[in-house]
Amino acid sequence: MADELNQAQVWSRGDVYESYVGRWSRLVAREFIQWLGVRGGKRWLDVGCGTGALVQTILDLAAPQDVVGVDRSEEIIEHARERISDPRAQFRVEDAQDLKAQRGEFDVVVSGLVLNFVPSPEGMVTQMTRACRLNGKVALYVWDYAGEMQLMRHFWDAAIELDPAARELDEGARFPLANRKPLWNLFLDAGLNDVMARAIDVPTHFENFDDYWNPFLSGQAPAPHYAMSLSEAKRAALRERLRERLPHNADGSIDLIARAWAVKGTR
Repeated sequence: MADELNQAQVWSRGDVYESYVGRWSRLVAREFIQWLGVRGGKRWLDVGCGTGALVQTILDLAAPQDVVGVDRSEEIIEHARERISDPRAQFRVEDAQDLKAQRGEFDVVVSGLVLNFVPSPEGMVTQMTRACRLNGKVALYVWDYAGEMQLMRHFWDAAIELDPAARELDEGARFPLANRKPLWNLFLDAGLNDVMARAIDVPTHFENFDDYWNPFLSGQAPAPHYAMSLSEAKRAALRERLRERLPHNADGSIDLIARAWAVKGTR
């Protein structure tokens, strides 16, 4: 099962990430940046930048001097470079737990939807803090897997009803750190000051059931990986169980919410 978990957590295709959660993470990113309230002209570092959703939001809303996005996947970084041509943005292949930044190199160090996927969350936050200047900001956000990240919560609840062994892959059970108090404590333990944590809720609208279901067929990330590991018959049973569970509007569309937990502190 450990090998399955490792495989399930690797993102290698940017287009697949976008269709699954990228389109929703962009909505969270906007509110997250507004919450930070950073003045223009600052140097930003985005740790685990993925396809560049947070980098683009920083460029759009925060008037930065420049933004560096780092991610361990070369293919994801290439996808981000293709999407974002703004000269203020740079992308590098780096591990979140071994940042190459100089001590205090950046004014703001952020991360979106990455913390729970690294072997040592404490190590990642320590690296982020080291890269941040004195009195600069460190902040991140993660999905509320156990609660109101509803598109995933409905999936895992249906999967576990049909197959109790699916609980081993459920992010809600595996990532207890993804909640307000654990994140707050993590930042305090890293020596950060003025720590605050909050929920960010965004709407997730699906045109129809297929719009919801098809991203789970990619095989990337824990839920899609689990779906594609099933036999065709079991996957069909899961699909129908989800079709029964999900709230549908009169036109067949589906409206859910996606909640992220965000935390920020001052170095």
